[in-house]
Amino acid sequence: MKAQIGILVIVLLVLAGCTNPFAPKLSDTPINSSTTGDQRTVDGVFQTIKFSYQFKDTVSYGKLIAPDFIFTYRDYDKGTDNSWGREQEMLTTAGLFQAAQNLDIVWNEVVTSIGDSLVKDISRGFNLTVVFSPTDILRIDGRVELRLRRETLDGNWLVIRWRDSSNY
Repeated sequence: MKAQIGILVIVLLVLAGCTNPFAPKLSDTPINSSTTGDQRTVDGVFQTIKFSYQFKDTVSYGKLIAPDFIFTYRDYDKGTDNSWGREQEMLTTAGLFQAAQNLDIVWNEVVTSIGDSLVKDISRGFNLTVVFSPTDILRIDGRVELRLRRETLDGNWLVIRWRDSSNY
């Protein structure tokens, strides 16, 4: 009987020390501006977009998008430009975040950056990988043209215009 109790205690100790790979522990690191990017800097905006895509975080993404935001893309089949506002952007992004197993955006060189301390127009290359499943992976290489605005010199930058210049 003592042997069975001893084995039971050992098994319980081993099990208590194990972690379930199908239910990994949540991070102890709080989400803050050092992980999402400091929106008071232009580079911080791009870091936050990357973070939002990587962790499929619509809350962080939504903090970047201005109330008067406009997204524009080219429909090459029809030869027209299409646009939508903030509400549709948030719905579309949330849908992408839900549909994808993994998202990774890599920001490339800044092609142009013009403006002042309150409004900036930035054109920058990117590589986006969207994994819907192991056999359905979408890779997009393109360029984004963003207009950023902030109200004060120490305020957060918001994206007011996003033009996707990808040839997709």
